Amino acid sequence: MQTLTNQVASADELDNLPDFSSSQYKDAYSRINAIVIEGEKEAHDNYMSIGTLIPDKADELKKLAVMELKHMRGFTACGKNLGVKADIPFAEKFFSPLHGNFQKAFKEENLTTCFLIQAILIEAFAISAYHVYIRVADPFAKKITENVVKDEYLHLNYGQQWLKANLDTCKEELMKANKENLPLIKSMLDQVADDACSLSMDKEELMEEFMIAYQDSLLEIGLDSREIARMALAALV
Repeated sequence: MQTLTNQVASADELDNLPDFSSSQYKDAYSRINAIVIEGEKEAHDNYMSIGTLIPDKADELKKLAVMELKHMRGFTACGKNLGVKADIPFAEKFFSPLHGNFQKAFKEENLTTCFLIQAILIEAFAISAYHVYIRVADPFAKKITENVVKDEYLHLNYGQQWLKANLDTCKEELMKANKENLPLIKSMLDQVADDACSLSMDKEELMEEFMIAYQDSLLEIGLDSREIARMALAALV
């Protein structure tokens, strides 16, 4: 699994940082910042919802949810620090397909799909994006994002452990849910490729980082290499 490193930036890395004050950067940041704010809000709501399906774990899941609200406030502060207003309507539309699929699974009390969407796909998506962003972030946002990543690993691990403990009975549903939802991650990255580029984040690197985190999670859950490869192919649809 990827780990967060605290390395001093080299002179070359500093030279490659974007112009945080440019209108192009701020325009792109208004959407990227909105995505992370909305993503943390969705995560809060999703963990609270999952807690109603597992009453004996509700307190644990509430703690995870509260952490997501803290992250949301932190990323809101990042936008204010740059004088940027987050484009929340864009972010709500951006998350709409995954949000709809989660709500459908929740209403059906389908914990496997709920955990796959929130604790595997969304958390792996967030972790990979944050890792890439940290290298090109402004100093204020970099510090906040580094702390957020540490928390997100706890959330990813929670979903992994539930799916691992229930793999014998949920594997078929896991494969089905993955086939329906993994392609959405690629389409989401495609939507923000230009904005990410304006923040000096490469789309191919983002996808590569995501696939590493995602496949690491599947391995931790207990799937074998053939099953993981078959699930990963859904991203190529």
